[in-house]
Order: sequence, then structure tokens, then C-alpha cells
Amino acid sequence: MRTILVTLTLVSLTGAAAFAADITAGQAAFARACKMCHGPDGTPNPAIAKMMNVDMKDLKSADVQAMSNDDIKKIISGGKGKMKPIASVSGSTLDDVAAYIHTLKK
Repeated sequence: MRTILVTLTLVSLTGAAAFAADITAGQAAFARACKMCHGPDGTPNPAIAKMMNVDMKDLKSADVQAMSNDDIKKIISGGKGKMKPIASVSGSTLDDVAAYIHTLKK
């Protein structure tokens, strides 16, 4: 019985690790698709904000950091306000970018 429990625990932990977001990949995808507007550290690019006449949130802010990964992925894939959907970030890359954004805490 103990062997079965140990085996099941190891299998479940291995499975969870396989599905975990890759923060390094998220940072690379963020650099390609998000950095121009949101800056390399999540601080909005003031020139873009002025040009688009928008008030962009700092991705390090408590408001953004309180968002769930699903909320962040929805904004990336569906857009919000003047932000268009980012088609180049999809599938597992969405998970990676959302996880990376959560590392940008102040």
C-alpha cells in the first residue's frame, strides 16, 4: 500500500512539473511581444502611452499582480481597451508570459 502511495505521489508531482509554466520562456516571449509597450520590466513606455492617449498600468502594480493568470491570459489573447490581442502569444506561451508577469512584483 505504501509503495502505491509513493508511486502515485511521484507521478502526480512529475505531471505537475511538466505542466508548470516556464518563466524563462515567458520572459523571452514578453521581450518579443510586450516589451515595446510595457517596457522590459513592466513599466509602461511613456511615448507609446502618450501616442495612444492611454493610461497603461505598470505591470508591477498591486492591481496587476492581484490578477489571476487566467485574467492576464484573457487580456493578452483578447486585448483590452486600445490594446489589441497579441496573436503571437498563444497556447502554452500564454501560461509562460502570465507567470513571468507575476515575477515583476515591486
